[in-house]
Amino acid sequence: MSKKSSPELFRGVRILHDPVRNKGTAYSEAERDALNLRGLLPPRIHPPAEQEMRVLGNFRAKSTALEQYLYLAALQDRNETLFYRVLMNNIEEMMPIIYTPTIGKACQVFRHIYRTSRGFYVTLQDRGRVKEIMQNWPHKEVKIIVVTDGERILGLGDLGADGMGIPIGKLSLYTACAGIHPTECMPVMLDVGTDNETLLEDRLYNGLDSPRARGEQYDELVEEFISAATEMVPGVLIQL
Repeated sequence: MSKKSSPELFRGVRILHDPVRNKGTAYSEAERDALNLRGLLPPRIHPPAEQEMRVLGNFRAKSTALEQYLYLAALQDRNETLFYRVLMNNIEEMMPIIYTPTIGKACQVFRHIYRTSRGFYVTLQDRGRVKEIMQNWPHKEVKIIVVTDGERILGLGDLGADGMGIPIGKLSLYTACAGIHPTECMPVMLDVGTDNETLLEDRLYNGLDSPRARGEQYDELVEEFISAATEMVPGVLIQL
């Protein structure tokens, strides 16, 4: 008997690890059979309303706004359908957590709370091949790109690559409030270094370990990125 496993064998696992497709315990009996999910989930089916009850209970039990931010970020990373349901149904309560003012604190400690990749990073090291690396973005029907270089984050100064929280948070609200599908949103960090010495001395900092580039180097990277983005997705809206 061959030790090779059929791709179908792991179909359910891939679905449960895809935040765009994952619905958690909300999958029906028929869906569990059709998508190879049988046995990979607890047996009881919980409709979205019951899933929302669980999320709200956990969210409201957190003692700080940053803990609430981390909880919602983890939910977004595993189940976007549920994340946006909860956010849209509780927008007044959660907007200050997803964006200002909590996002400022989250960006200040972003390097320490980093868990999984979200968004797209373009750096000075990518000059000359930005178009090539942008093909790695998995969603091809992008409608809006929000870009930051991390230099001026909500009056907090230069946060370098830790400023990625801004385009992520802003696009989450564009989905919740304007109905733009998550796969049509692309958060981008243009990492050109940082002049923040605290970040440069922190071994957990995720960005380029170099002073912030300015002038011709900076302009060339921005121009190359804009050209690559508009060629990849003609007519895309880019917010800088």
